[in-house]
Amino acid sequence: MLNVENLNVYYGNIHALKNISFEVKEGEIVTLIGANGAGKTTILHTASGLLKAQSGTITLKGKRIDDMEADKILAHKMAHVPEGRRVFSQMTVKENLELGAFTRRDKKEINKDIKKMYQHFPRLKERRKQLAGTMSGGEQQMLAIARALMSRPEILLLDEPSMGLAPMLVQEIFDIIVDINNNGTTVLLVEQNATMALKIANRAYVLETGHIINSGNASDLLDNDDVKRAYLGS
Repeated sequence: MLNVENLNVYYGNIHALKNISFEVKEGEIVTLIGANGAGKTTILHTASGLLKAQSGTITLKGKRIDDMEADKILAHKMAHVPEGRRVFSQMTVKENLELGAFTRRDKKEINKDIKKMYQHFPRLKERRKQLAGTMSGGEQQMLAIARALMSRPEILLLDEPSMGLAPMLVQEIFDIIVDINNNGTTVLLVEQNATMALKIANRAYVLETGHIINSGNASDLLDNDDVKRAYLGS
């Protein structure tokens, strides 16, 4: 579904991504793990059009998207939940959800999807008239995911969805990711909590200073001694 080949991205003179190649197949959860500064977020930003690569190609369902603007990529059924949630803090929960559907014109279906989000995230229904900025971190993360789902993506990019959340909420967020995937949405996940990410993913890529240094089935990497020492606290 998503193919990245020989991607090179620079921040000024800093070579952030160095000939990165990977794929995400339809129906998978694929996770990118690695230390801070390894290039994980840069990959998501480049894939979703927020950054432009100096070289390399990105294709989505066989169509090149590396030269597209971010809004056009969203219209091709790929949505991005950024690090830090980035909800519209001065707007209500319902208004945030409506903005998630800004590329759509099917008002009846949009209202139907808002109701579906309320079923999927009951706390959002309880707080639908509340300003997003007044909600807890976990509730804001649920809203950020629900807002992205309002565009009806076929693939969802998630950047550090568990960051800053209490352990009980972390488990809830990962359960939501699995549920989203079970309902037919492919997921590319960037996550500092490597153990949790590898437990729910089909496959994984390990990044270090802009390179992919390891890849394979997530269950195999979970048992890999080098990965355990470097990223799993073992």
